[in-house]
Amino acid sequence: MNPQDPLAQLRDIHLPETGGWWPPAPGWWILAVVALVLAAVAFWLLRRRRQQNLWKRQAREELVQLAANPRQCNEWFSELNQLLKRVARQAYPDRHPETLTGQGWAEFLLETSPSERIASRPVAEALVQAPWRPNTNLDPGQALDFARFWLEAQL
Repeated sequence: MNPQDPLAQLRDIHLPETGGWWPPAPGWWILAVVALVLAAVAFWLLRRRRQQNLWKRQAREELVQLAANPRQCNEWFSELNQLLKRVARQAYPDRHPETLTGQGWAEFLLETSPSERIASRPVAEALVQAPWRPNTNLDPGQALDFARFWLEAQL
C-alpha cells in the first residue's frame, strides 16, 4: 500500500442503524389516538343505548313472570294493567297514558295496537275492567295474548 494514496486511507461506508420498533413514528401515534377515541365513543353509544332500552328488557321480563303464573284474580289483572301503563308511559310520553282509566285506557290500547282492533276490543275492555270486578270472565290466557301482542308492537 502506498501511504500517499488517498484512496487507500478511505474506510468502508458504515450505514446508520435501522430504527427500532420503539418509539413509533408520529403517524402510528395519531392512529392509536384515533382508535382510542373511536373505541371510547362506541362504548359510550352502546352503553347509552343499553340504558335507553332497559325499560324494554324489564317489561319483557315482567311479562314472562306474569305468564309463568297466570291467575284469574284481580291482583294479577292489576299487575298486567300496571305493566301496560308503564310501557305506554315510556312509549307515548306526550299522550300521558298514565292518567287514563276505564274506557279511555281501553281506547288508548286499541288505538296503539297495530291491527285487529275489532277482534281485540272485548279483550281490551275486559282487561281494563278486570281489576275492579269481583268476578271476571276474562281468561288470563286471552289477556296475556293481547298484552304480548300490544307489548311487542310497542317494543
